[in-house]
Amino acid sequence: MKRTTSRRDLLKLSALGLGGLTLSGLPAALVRAAGSAAPQQPHHAPRARRVIFLFMHGGPSQVDLFDYKPKLQEDDGKQLPFEPAKNINAKPKLLKSPWKFAQHGESGLWVSELLPHIARHADDLCVIRSMHSRGQSHGQAVSMLHTGSDNLVRPSVGAWVSFGLGTDNPDLPAFVSISPASGHGGPRNYGSAFLPAMHQATTIGHSGTLGNARIDYLGNPRLAADDQRRQIELLQAMNRDHLERTERDEQIEGAIESVDLAYRMQNAAPEVLDLQRESKQVHELYGIGQPNTDNFGRQCLLARRLIESGVRYVEVSTGNKWDQHGNLKSGHEKNALLTDQPIAGLLADLKARGMLEDTLVVWGGEFGRTPIAQGDNGRDHNPQGFTMWMAGGGAKAGFAYGNTDEYGYYAVENRVHMHDLHATMLWLLGLDHERLTYRYAGRDFRLTDVYGSVVHDLMA
Repeated sequence: MKRTTSRRDLLKLSALGLGGLTLSGLPAALVRAAGSAAPQQPHHAPRARRVIFLFMHGGPSQVDLFDYKPKLQEDDGKQLPFEPAKNINAKPKLLKSPWKFAQHGESGLWVSELLPHIARHADDLCVIRSMHSRGQSHGQAVSMLHTGSDNLVRPSVGAWVSFGLGTDNPDLPAFVSISPASGHGGPRNYGSAFLPAMHQATTIGHSGTLGNARIDYLGNPRLAADDQRRQIELLQAMNRDHLERTERDEQIEGAIESVDLAYRMQNAAPEVLDLQRESKQVHELYGIGQPNTDNFGRQCLLARRLIESGVRYVEVSTGNKWDQHGNLKSGHEKNALLTDQPIAGLLADLKARGMLEDTLVVWGGEFGRTPIAQGDNGRDHNPQGFTMWMAGGGAKAGFAYGNTDEYGYYAVENRVHMHDLHATMLWLLGLDHERLTYRYAGRDFRLTDVYGSVVHDLMA
């Protein structure tokens, strides 16, 4: 899919139609056609219309959550019988999981006692136990997860989805990032890079904390509504005049589109962001109002309200909480307590509303953790083999795919690279990762670079 980046003719028509000093007076169809986030046709029939990505920042431990390894429990304290990854210098000793595992649902998927709420949804999960990626450090691996590159500035997954499909609601952005982390790439993780600026995320909250759930600078307290409208009309007329003279300027085009969207969002966004419109029962489902689950519960509920209102891609982030180089037991117990009920509530809520079948929920971190000990009671980074899961949106339910070795260190069976996951996510959305390209600096770029294969076995 090659999208035309220049909309000079449409913008010129808008300027001619009303003397160059109009915005809201322009016919709605023309304004929306001029926006680069206008709905686009997919390459093939989609299984999912939208995505909620639950980013477990820091790297949750697969062998303590979803990848049960009896051999690891049996050989606790023994030497690892094969070579560890190159970043491990100390003599590696195996560290068993301090939590019990059990099989759940008709599918019999293994889930640890850390996640009792999510375990009740085992029959909805498509668990990928053979993920592997690039980047032993957080910065590299987080970038790989979000952009498909571990060292170059590239558009984020959400930006590619926005570029490929647009938004279902012209008054809201196609891509929203809730509580994005300020470190490990920061804005790069939700940016548009060389794609038109319209496709970068609108952010709400900061560094894993939702706060008062508002979009910064959406309103203008210094100007009355009429004065603000006249100011925006003048600004847009100047931008359109510049665009007409230069014939093509992607930065100006992006500015025109962003200002136009921001103006419309002032009416649409506050209602969507108002969580008080939900019932007490819904708040309780997500754990809102409870000390441990309130923050992440509100993030998950907001994600549901956003995708229900037409936002195409929403990311929810925990902040860098899962990085337990030490104190594994207390750290993972705290993180599970913060997220388990809100995520289960999200799955239940989507299912009850009939939205799970066309909403793809993706859970995971930038990598996993080693089955060997770091210090006395921690685990190091492990991109060699880890777990992510999907639910809804055409993913095969109650299904586990791939395996790591008997200790949970390396992905060895049906290995799924991060490029493969990205290709599969796009496919479920109706997009072919090899055709979703953008020409920049003399060549066609795509999310998966020159790699990646769609894993059809993950699909229902």
